[in-house]
Amino acid sequence: MDVKIHLPEGDMPTQWYNALPDLPTPLAPPLDPQTKQPVSPEQLEVIFPKAVIEQEMSPQRWLPIPQPVLDVYRLYRPTPLVRATRLEAALGVKCKIYYKNESVSPAGSHKPNTAIPQAYYNKAEGVRRLATETGAGQWGTALSFACSMLGLECTVYMVKVSYDQKPYRRILINAYGGEVFASPSIHTQTGRAMLESDPDCSGSLGLAISEAVEDAATHADTKYALGSVLNHVLHHQTIIGLEVEKQLALAGDKPDYLVGCVGGGSNFAGIAFPFLHRKITEGKKYRLIAVEPSSCPTLTEGELRYDFGDTAMMTPLMMMYTLGHDFMPPSIHAGGLRYHGMSPLVSHAQKLGLTEARAYPQRSVFEAAVLFSRTEGLVPAPESSHAIRCVVDEALKAKAEGKKKVIVFNLSGHGLLDLAAYDAYLNGDLKD
Repeated sequence: MDVKIHLPEGDMPTQWYNALPDLPTPLAPPLDPQTKQPVSPEQLEVIFPKAVIEQEMSPQRWLPIPQPVLDVYRLYRPTPLVRATRLEAALGVKCKIYYKNESVSPAGSHKPNTAIPQAYYNKAEGVRRLATETGAGQWGTALSFACSMLGLECTVYMVKVSYDQKPYRRILINAYGGEVFASPSIHTQTGRAMLESDPDCSGSLGLAISEAVEDAATHADTKYALGSVLNHVLHHQTIIGLEVEKQLALAGDKPDYLVGCVGGGSNFAGIAFPFLHRKITEGKKYRLIAVEPSSCPTLTEGELRYDFGDTAMMTPLMMMYTLGHDFMPPSIHAGGLRYHGMSPLVSHAQKLGLTEARAYPQRSVFEAAVLFSRTEGLVPAPESSHAIRCVVDEALKAKAEGKKKVIVFNLSGHGLLDLAAYDAYLNGDLKD
């Protein structure tokens, strides 16, 4: 029988963790593409509120969570940590496997953890509307939900392949009050130019980011909100790992592995970075594993260098593992992982050898997802299923070596709006 470890509401963390002060060497700053000098806070104010910019560059290790944000968090936080005993039994392993169930949020994923504070900070500075991109639709859904909670309008540019593959996700965005356009769209100069050169373009996160940034930069009442990659987003997501620390203490266990999928980095950083803090400051031997699709292998095959975060080269240059800002990833179903670059913070941790990376093809990921569904009863999102694939492999490896390990992973979203992908896999139509 699976064991759920619940934290009392009063034990929910009231601060986010910022990894920047703990890094053994400093993070390379974002650069202005024209001058190649570090970007100033004033340059970022065109698209971001001041409070978010302050967090992006903050030297403080602990960042207080505003009370209005905590009030909305309490709709679904703290989220449960579950020991997957049925999965353990199916694998015949002596490892303990835990998953942090972020799928219980109203939006069905971990993304509201940063959408809520971003909406709050924008609202506090008089912003009327937020513009953003979304891959699989989880981030767009989360931001639309957050805007509905805090009284903002929301415009979402959704990567076209996901817009077509996942109609119910865009319907959910509409249900929360957001408007959603397939990217490339006719609503921005960037989108129109792409459609003119390639009318059948299936889109990418980099392209959708370009459209959303252009929207924000050309409307005085609008700011841009990002669901991954940047420092402040990763800070907000650390509430996941901070809760896990407390829950594992209640269970009397200490983790050997912390696993999360990576597209831009927020899922993985959310669960792993609080343990990275212990690894750096206390010498803990945790293994922190980031898992990505082999069709978009940013960490495992990308180059660490300065690159643009978007296709149209509108963002600052960031030091990150990248496949190139013009990379167009294949139309895999894990739309949230189809990004050419990686969070500078995650990239830096990888460069320093503090984290590890794995890459898996699509069919093996769905094999693990179906095993999880049939043992644990939850249908996981394709993105989270990459972490499950890695967990299964590491547990079987420990079994072969006669070792008992404690493995914890982030189940960052449910797959109830991704059933077309499962249908393709179950019918033998899913290709790598």
